[in-house]
Amino acid sequence: MTIAEMLARNARIYPNDSALIELKPSQKLRKEITWKVFDERANRIANALIDRGVSKGDKVIHLMMNSINWLEVYFGIIRTGAWAVPLNFRFTSEDIKYCADIAEAKVMILGEEFAERVEAIRSQLPTIKDYIFVGQNLPEAMESLEDVISGASSQPAGVELNDEDECGLYFTSGTTGEPKPILLTYKNMECAAITENRHHYQRHEDNFIIIPPLYHTGAKMHWFGSLIVGGRATILTERSPQYVFEAVNQERGTVVFLLVPWAQDILSALDRGELRKEDYDLSCWRLMHMGAQPIPPSLIRHWKEHFPNMQYDTSYGLSEATGPGCIDLRIENQHKLEATGKAGFNWEVRIVNEKSEDVACGEVGELIVKGNGVMRRYYKNPKKTAETIRDGWLYTGDMARMDSEGFIYIVDRKKDVIITGGENIFPVEVENVIQSHPKVYDVGVIGFPDERLGEIAAAVIAPHQGVTLTEDEINAFCEQKLPRYKRPRRIIFDKVPRNPTGKIEKPKMRQKYAGIEESFRT
Repeated sequence: MTIAEMLARNARIYPNDSALIELKPSQKLRKEITWKVFDERANRIANALIDRGVSKGDKVIHLMMNSINWLEVYFGIIRTGAWAVPLNFRFTSEDIKYCADIAEAKVMILGEEFAERVEAIRSQLPTIKDYIFVGQNLPEAMESLEDVISGASSQPAGVELNDEDECGLYFTSGTTGEPKPILLTYKNMECAAITENRHHYQRHEDNFIIIPPLYHTGAKMHWFGSLIVGGRATILTERSPQYVFEAVNQERGTVVFLLVPWAQDILSALDRGELRKEDYDLSCWRLMHMGAQPIPPSLIRHWKEHFPNMQYDTSYGLSEATGPGCIDLRIENQHKLEATGKAGFNWEVRIVNEKSEDVACGEVGELIVKGNGVMRRYYKNPKKTAETIRDGWLYTGDMARMDSEGFIYIVDRKKDVIITGGENIFPVEVENVIQSHPKVYDVGVIGFPDERLGEIAAAVIAPHQGVTLTEDEINAFCEQKLPRYKRPRRIIFDKVPRNPTGKIEKPKMRQKYAGIEESFRT
């Protein structure tokens, strides 16, 4: 069953049940729609796009901030048989043009926040014939979404869709270079829904609090686990520790997915007394899960100190595997917090060497995965596709090891491994140790070139707010926790750059601190 049909089924079975809630806490705004209204508006958008010439296999760029409208538009696009092309809300005009040139889109649907960026490049986007605008202050030569759909039919568009049809062109977050276009199918999306539901036991009665950006394969695919059972979701459009607690309390949220910095913000606010659990009824909140980056075990243990009875799970995934779930810790495996997890439901995993041979138990190699979530291909890049998908196995580029019980431990990105004096340093391991220091809020570790050792580890550390932390304190802490060759030789106190999905942007770090590295050497 395609995700487009999942929505239609929910409208048939639960027509008057709440489907989506949208909160803007700073403005005290709340919006809610039922499954029936959600389904009808998606149909109107689909029919309006078809009236404008959009057909199966066309591409529609989707550039909006999180909202109910975002999901209505997404389902409207895919119901035409076209590919939805969701773009990162942080993309510059040049980034948008880069993606538009690859996609050769026929239509762009954009939110008002992006009008200026799009106007700057409109003359350079010859394939886009229609611009549909969501918001106030309609720009010249664009159409308002509400005007576009006002006369469109709310009945199904009648486009036949099947599992093998392509439906989404997703651009990676670009932490290792230019964003890569990933082509996904309905089978991929269905896999994400089934896997997510199986891992987190989402029910019709659950309320999933959506905080991460919907353009990414993370938040939306986590929500697919609720979509498949008609569970409602609350889109929290503004983020702070207080807003998260208020959303759970007000909407009776049961499942919340957090990124590491957001969980850290909540814990810091609780530790400082700025946020009090006693001021909210959080008894409904059954599960907090995390992913999108390595999760420091010390952070999970700290969370458990404040929420000892709350369920926890770690999800691992990548856009090439339709987001989260190919590896999952599972709620029942709290005794293995250091692990990333086991093979996800209906997934296979292996850890291999450079010859694609399985490594011995406990040895580090490259993680490869196989399942229905593996992308169709990198769009317009057969060479990269052939390098990444071999005999049905997706080569993730992540280095990992597996223990005797089948639990997998992600040690780092293959490209981020630091080789110092012939020894491998996995930055994630060093980051996890430093993160456990009580004064450390965030940390990122990269390699600096070194004439004698080849590379040395450098740690960029952000202390907790209002806390004084010295290099001597970090060095003394690392001496107790790490062998000599793994200890960072450079300590830099600064903010750690992260993208909207929480991943550390290490290319930016290397570029930013290149001058500092030179000054150390001289």
